[in-house]
Amino acid sequence: MEGNGKIHVYYGSGKGKTTAAVGQVVRAAGAGLKVLVFQFLKDNSSSERKVLERIANVTCVPGRELVKFYRQMNGKERRELKEYNSKKLDEIVKVCDSFDMLFLDEALCAVSLGVLDEDGLLSVLKHKPEGLEIILTGHKVSEKVLETASYATEMKKQKHPYDGGLGARLGIEY
Repeated sequence: MEGNGKIHVYYGSGKGKTTAAVGQVVRAAGAGLKVLVFQFLKDNSSSERKVLERIANVTCVPGRELVKFYRQMNGKERRELKEYNSKKLDEIVKVCDSFDMLFLDEALCAVSLGVLDEDGLLSVLKHKPEGLEIILTGHKVSEKVLETASYATEMKKQKHPYDGGLGARLGIEY
Protein backbone atom coordinates (compact mmCIF):
# COMPACT_ATOMS: atom_id res chain seq x y z
CA MET A 1 0.00 0.00 0.00
CA GLU A 2 1.31 3.46 -0.87
CA GLY A 3 2.19 5.85 1.93
CA ASN A 4 2.01 5.15 5.59
CA GLY A 5 -1.24 4.27 7.32
CA LYS A 6 -3.57 7.08 8.33
CA ILE A 7 -6.14 7.54 11.07
CA HIS A 8 -9.73 8.22 9.99
CA VAL A 9 -12.32 9.65 12.40
CA TYR A 10 -16.05 9.79 11.65
CA TYR A 11 -17.92 11.53 14.47
CA GLY A 12 -20.91 13.69 15.31
CA SER A 13 -24.63 13.68 15.99
CA GLY A 14 -25.62 12.79 12.45
CA LYS A 15 -26.43 9.47 10.85
CA GLY A 16 -23.86 7.76 8.68
CA LYS A 17 -20.68 7.34 10.73
CA THR A 18 -20.66 3.55 10.71
CA THR A 19 -22.11 3.54 7.20
CA ALA A 20 -19.22 5.67 5.89
CA ALA A 21 -16.67 3.52 7.70
CA VAL A 22 -18.20 0.31 6.36
CA GLY A 23 -18.01 1.81 2.87
CA GLN A 24 -14.29 2.43 3.42
CA VAL A 25 -13.86 -1.16 4.65
CA VAL A 26 -15.62 -2.50 1.53
CA ARG A 27 -13.44 -0.32 -0.71
CA ALA A 28 -10.27 -1.51 1.03
CA ALA A 29 -11.32 -5.18 0.84
CA GLY A 30 -12.20 -4.74 -2.83
CA ALA A 31 -8.66 -3.48 -3.42
CA GLY A 32 -7.25 -6.60 -1.78
CA LEU A 33 -6.43 -5.05 1.59
CA LYS A 34 -6.92 -7.13 4.73
CA VAL A 35 -9.31 -5.50 7.22
CA LEU A 36 -9.92 -6.23 10.91
CA VAL A 37 -13.22 -5.05 12.42
CA PHE A 38 -14.34 -4.72 16.03
CA GLN A 39 -17.57 -3.10 17.23
CA PHE A 40 -17.64 -1.61 20.72
CA LEU A 41 -21.07 -1.24 22.38
CA LYS A 42 -22.71 -3.54 19.82
CA ASP A 43 -23.42 -7.24 19.87
CA ASN A 44 -22.68 -9.51 16.92
CA SER A 45 -26.04 -9.03 15.22
CA SER A 46 -25.76 -5.66 13.46
CA SER A 47 -26.91 -5.67 9.85
CA GLU A 48 -23.58 -4.38 8.56
CA ARG A 49 -21.69 -7.12 10.38
CA LYS A 50 -23.75 -9.83 8.69
CA VAL A 51 -22.44 -8.62 5.34
CA LEU A 52 -18.89 -7.80 6.44
CA GLU A 53 -18.43 -11.36 7.70
CA ARG A 54 -19.05 -12.62 4.15
CA ILE A 55 -16.48 -10.39 2.44
CA ALA A 56 -13.12 -11.85 1.54
CA ASN A 57 -10.27 -10.02 3.31
CA VAL A 58 -12.52 -8.83 6.17
CA THR A 59 -12.17 -10.39 9.62
CA CYS A 60 -14.72 -9.47 12.30
CA VAL A 61 -13.56 -9.92 15.89
CA PRO A 62 -16.39 -11.46 17.91
CA GLY A 63 -17.85 -9.17 20.54
CA ARG A 64 -20.11 -9.72 23.49
CA GLU A 65 -23.53 -11.24 23.05
CA LEU A 66 -26.66 -9.36 24.09
CA VAL A 67 -25.06 -6.00 24.82
CA LYS A 68 -27.22 -3.68 26.91
CA PHE A 69 -27.47 0.01 26.19
CA TYR A 70 -25.14 1.96 28.46
CA ARG A 71 -28.05 3.73 30.19
CA GLN A 72 -29.45 0.29 31.16
CA MET A 73 -26.22 -0.83 32.88
CA ASN A 74 -25.43 -0.53 36.55
CA GLY A 75 -22.00 0.48 37.86
CA LYS A 76 -20.72 -3.08 38.09
CA GLU A 77 -21.75 -3.84 34.52
CA ARG A 78 -20.05 -0.67 33.28
CA ARG A 79 -16.82 -1.59 35.07
CA GLU A 80 -16.99 -5.09 33.60
CA LEU A 81 -17.54 -3.64 30.13
CA LYS A 82 -14.54 -1.34 30.52
CA GLU A 83 -12.38 -4.30 31.54
CA TYR A 84 -13.72 -6.36 28.63
CA ASN A 85 -13.09 -3.54 26.13
CA SER A 86 -9.52 -3.02 27.37
CA LYS A 87 -8.83 -6.74 27.04
CA LYS A 88 -10.30 -6.83 23.52
CA LEU A 89 -8.24 -3.82 22.45
CA ASP A 90 -5.09 -5.51 23.79
CA GLU A 91 -5.94 -8.68 21.84
CA ILE A 92 -6.53 -6.67 18.66
CA VAL A 93 -3.20 -4.86 19.01
CA LYS A 94 -1.40 -8.21 19.14
CA VAL A 95 -2.77 -9.28 15.74
CA CYS A 96 -3.29 -6.02 13.85
CA ASP A 97 0.18 -6.00 12.29
CA SER A 98 -1.00 -8.67 9.84
CA PHE A 99 -3.79 -6.37 8.58
CA ASP A 100 -3.84 -3.27 6.39
CA MET A 101 -6.85 -1.64 8.04
CA LEU A 102 -8.44 -1.69 11.49
CA PHE A 103 -12.01 -0.46 11.97
CA LEU A 104 -12.95 0.24 15.60
CA ASP A 105 -16.66 1.02 15.43
CA GLU A 106 -18.07 3.08 18.30
CA ALA A 107 -14.63 3.38 19.92
CA LEU A 108 -15.19 7.11 20.41
CA CYS A 109 -18.52 6.48 22.14
CA ALA A 110 -16.90 3.89 24.39
CA VAL A 111 -14.27 6.46 25.38
CA SER A 112 -16.79 9.24 26.01
CA LEU A 113 -18.94 6.90 28.13
CA GLY A 114 -15.92 5.80 30.17
CA VAL A 115 -16.03 2.14 29.11
CA LEU A 116 -12.79 2.36 27.11
CA ASP A 117 -9.66 4.04 28.41
CA GLU A 118 -8.74 7.00 26.19
CA ASP A 119 -5.04 6.72 27.03
CA GLY A 120 -5.11 3.08 25.92
CA LEU A 121 -6.75 4.02 22.64
CA LEU A 122 -4.28 6.86 22.09
CA SER A 123 -1.41 4.47 22.72
CA VAL A 124 -2.78 2.16 20.00
CA LEU A 125 -3.03 5.10 17.60
CA LYS A 126 0.45 6.42 18.36
CA HIS A 127 2.18 3.01 18.27
CA LYS A 128 0.29 1.40 15.39
CA PRO A 129 2.16 -0.48 12.68
CA GLU A 130 3.39 2.04 10.10
CA GLY A 131 1.16 0.98 7.21
CA LEU A 132 -2.02 0.33 9.22
CA GLU A 133 -5.06 2.48 8.43
CA ILE A 134 -7.30 2.91 11.49
CA ILE A 135 -10.94 4.01 11.37
CA LEU A 136 -12.74 5.23 14.51
CA THR A 137 -16.41 6.15 14.82
CA GLY A 138 -18.57 7.67 17.54
CA HIS A 139 -20.58 10.68 18.60
CA LYS A 140 -17.93 12.71 20.41
CA VAL A 141 -14.21 12.97 19.77
CA SER A 142 -11.69 14.40 22.21
CA GLU A 143 -9.09 16.95 21.15
CA LYS A 144 -6.37 14.39 21.86
CA VAL A 145 -7.86 11.85 19.46
CA LEU A 146 -8.65 14.55 16.90
CA GLU A 147 -5.01 15.68 16.96
CA THR A 148 -3.86 12.17 15.98
CA ALA A 149 -6.33 11.95 13.07
CA SER A 150 -5.27 12.28 9.46
CA TYR A 151 -8.90 12.49 8.33
CA ALA A 152 -11.71 13.86 10.50
CA THR A 153 -15.28 14.03 9.25
CA GLU A 154 -18.09 15.40 11.38
CA MET A 155 -21.56 14.07 10.64
CA LYS A 156 -23.93 16.80 11.76
CA LYS A 157 -27.62 16.07 12.10
CA GLN A 158 -29.92 18.58 10.46
CA LYS A 159 -33.04 16.46 10.68
CA HIS A 160 -33.86 12.88 11.73
CA PRO A 161 -37.15 10.95 12.02
CA TYR A 162 -36.11 9.94 15.55
CA ASP A 163 -36.83 13.53 16.63
CA GLY A 164 -40.48 12.95 15.69
CA GLY A 165 -40.68 9.72 17.67
CA LEU A 166 -39.75 7.15 15.02
CA GLY A 167 -37.54 4.42 16.45
CA ALA A 168 -34.48 2.89 14.83
CA ARG A 169 -35.31 0.88 11.72
CA LEU A 170 -33.71 -2.41 10.70
CA GLY A 171 -31.49 -1.95 7.67
CA ILE A 172 -31.49 1.84 8.01
CA GLU A 173 -30.23 2.72 11.50
CA TYR A 174 -29.02 -0.73 12.51
